[in-house]
Amino acid sequence: MAKLINELSRTFCEYLLIPQLTTYDLIPKNVSLSTYITKYSKDTKNDALKINLPMASAAMQAVSDHKLAIALAKEGGISFIYSSQKISDQANMVKKVKSYKAGFIVSESNLKYNSKISEAINIMDETRHSTIPITEDGTPHGKLLGILTDKDIRLSRVSTDEEVGKYMTPFEKLVVEKVGITLQSANDIIWENKINCLPIIDEEQHLQYLSFRKDYDESKKHVNQNVDSEKRLIVGAAINTWDYKERVPALIEAGVDILCIDSSDGYSEYQKDAIKYIKSTFGESVKVGAGNIVYQDAFRYLAEAGADFIKVGIGGGSICITREQKGIGRGQASALVDVASERDKYYNETGIYVPICSDGGITADYQIVLALAMGADFVMQGRFFARFEESPGKKTNVGHNIVKEYWGEGTKRAANWQRYADSSKPDVIFEEGVDSFVPFGGTLANGMNESVAKIKSTMCSCGSKNIEELREKAILTIVSEASINEGSPHDLISKVRV
Repeated sequence: MAKLINELSRTFCEYLLIPQLTTYDLIPKNVSLSTYITKYSKDTKNDALKINLPMASAAMQAVSDHKLAIALAKEGGISFIYSSQKISDQANMVKKVKSYKAGFIVSESNLKYNSKISEAINIMDETRHSTIPITEDGTPHGKLLGILTDKDIRLSRVSTDEEVGKYMTPFEKLVVEKVGITLQSANDIIWENKINCLPIIDEEQHLQYLSFRKDYDESKKHVNQNVDSEKRLIVGAAINTWDYKERVPALIEAGVDILCIDSSDGYSEYQKDAIKYIKSTFGESVKVGAGNIVYQDAFRYLAEAGADFIKVGIGGGSICITREQKGIGRGQASALVDVASERDKYYNETGIYVPICSDGGITADYQIVLALAMGADFVMQGRFFARFEESPGKKTNVGHNIVKEYWGEGTKRAANWQRYADSSKPDVIFEEGVDSFVPFGGTLANGMNESVAKIKSTMCSCGSKNIEELREKAILTIVSEASINEGSPHDLISKVRV
């Protein structure tokens, strides 16, 4: 007979936090949300990877590409760039994040000298970029021939069939600087010459970066950005258990900071083999997370295999239908509490602390605090990040609403068979995710500001200045359906006129 767990499988929305004493110094600016995301012992804590915000974006095609990874790292979180793409493409995304420098942008809108004005207009309309470098081969790092801006094109006087070279500002008339210039110096040159854009070139006149007047002030805002020892942004990447022997070396060469095996069910010998291979081949300096799991024995299995962190959660994501299709999984709160208990037990026995990531099930910002109080070291979210301007999903209109596309890795659209299959047969027999839309949320920076403000305010109400203190002090209470309704607007007459 099967073993039965008699306790209910509970979710985050079934809990509330009991307020603790808020002292005078407990204000949002004094709250630290930094957290370790890789394993450590008491003697090796300084070697563990730490981020300034306990939030990671999910390794999904609709969520984590290089653009979102850059934006999130600047805010203090971390992205895991999705693996359901060619190895070279994923490695190139990692390289773009690692080569990004605050205030120095690799141009994504470029044309050749003989490109048509119509092409420039289309690029400006689609990307909202008003500055287009003209390079010899039309690539971001081609030999710079000139710059075309929206101020150079007077549509009423210009034929769209004419070449951009006729209207660009030629290289000889541009103010340019060489690679190696500091952002402060670049900004001084921009202001002294009253220009909006400063191209940065190498010794052979090949374009490397663009520095804009507006970017200097922006770079100063990101005081919580996650950077490595060389001041490069930190980025993670997902891998699977089938081509890791080829994928991992390419990602390491690209400069990835941390890897994570992406699987709907991580309690497998496949994951153990992958972790053992990576550690024996590349050493402990290469960090790799594992998962997903929902029970104690799975945590110990992956921890003993050498995982640097372990993801908790099966079927709790808004896009996921694994529970519906396969009948496996567990309520996210119950899974997290049990795994965190096993993590603490493992730490007491071995002296090795293995962080856990709560993946899925979060529907409100305060539930991030709930997850941290229940033992998570950081959380992973998909829907939350898919709605932002920087995510890969296409923005469109549905009815009178602006939305972004959001599809699961278990859909036929993603065709990420490596994440679900237990063989190398490359087809999706049934789906474990859905294809949908999420309401557009503007830029990541603006959205994160609001969410972080809520998280820190909740921490203050819980009498905690950091995650460790929260975990020690937090008191949680189970709520009934009636109390959930009580906590929402009720018994009112709406001001909205029909």
